[in-house]
Amino acid sequence: MTDPLLDELLSLALEAAHRAGTLLRDGRPDDLAVASTKSSPIDVVTEMDIAAEKLITGFLSDARPDDGFLGEEGASAEGTSGVRWVIDPLDGTVNYLYGLPTWAVSIAAERDGERVVGVVEVPMRGETYRAVLGRGAHCGDRRLRVRPAPPLDQALVSTGFNYVQSVRSHQADVAQRLIPRLRDIRRGGSAAVDLCDVAAGRLDGYYERGLHPWDLAAGDLIAREAGALTGSRPGEPASGDLTVAASPGVFAPLQRLLDDLGAWHD
Repeated sequence: MTDPLLDELLSLALEAAHRAGTLLRDGRPDDLAVASTKSSPIDVVTEMDIAAEKLITGFLSDARPDDGFLGEEGASAEGTSGVRWVIDPLDGTVNYLYGLPTWAVSIAAERDGERVVGVVEVPMRGETYRAVLGRGAHCGDRRLRVRPAPPLDQALVSTGFNYVQSVRSHQADVAQRLIPRLRDIRRGGSAAVDLCDVAAGRLDGYYERGLHPWDLAAGDLIAREAGALTGSRPGEPASGDLTVAASPGVFAPLQRLLDDLGAWHD
């Protein structure tokens, strides 16, 4: 069943993500530098993060002035419409700073607290991922489906590491103990891209501790609409404590193993 509001939100998210992606790809200065830091000296913000968020929020505010916002670089407004936009204008900032291609623009829309639309634009791949609740996930014209699940010891799994030294030391210990139980581990540097790669069948699974709502909002919906299961510790939804996403046959054993290894705490 069509829903005009969801159609509108998807159209706006796609246009906003495309505009921001174009700005970031084509407007990246050769002398790009760190504008500020967040959780630690290596957790950086660039002038382009800030410019992209202003572009997105300005465009969406013009179209829907009563909506709320939650953005990584400070955009925050309650709104009165029941719709809230959750925005990561540049997921993978360190990759972007160094000229690596794995970065993305992530935009999700929530209606009355439920995530209903997700868009992840990956400009250096020329890919746009999108999902609407109950309608599946797509990249361009291609319907996305997760990979058939292999045994856990043949699964390719991605992860990420926090920028706070004490936290990442424990994460490295978890990864060290996990590697012998898997085919291999990847570290791409963008949670949004990793979640889309699970959706597209390029990864069997993904996990990370310490994500914020804007890191996972769009990618989590895209992964779930492609057939992935997502969560945190057993019985809990994906959160900052731990986010796990995987094809159904990989999800439960990976989640249990991560729980046993203490991936949910520092």
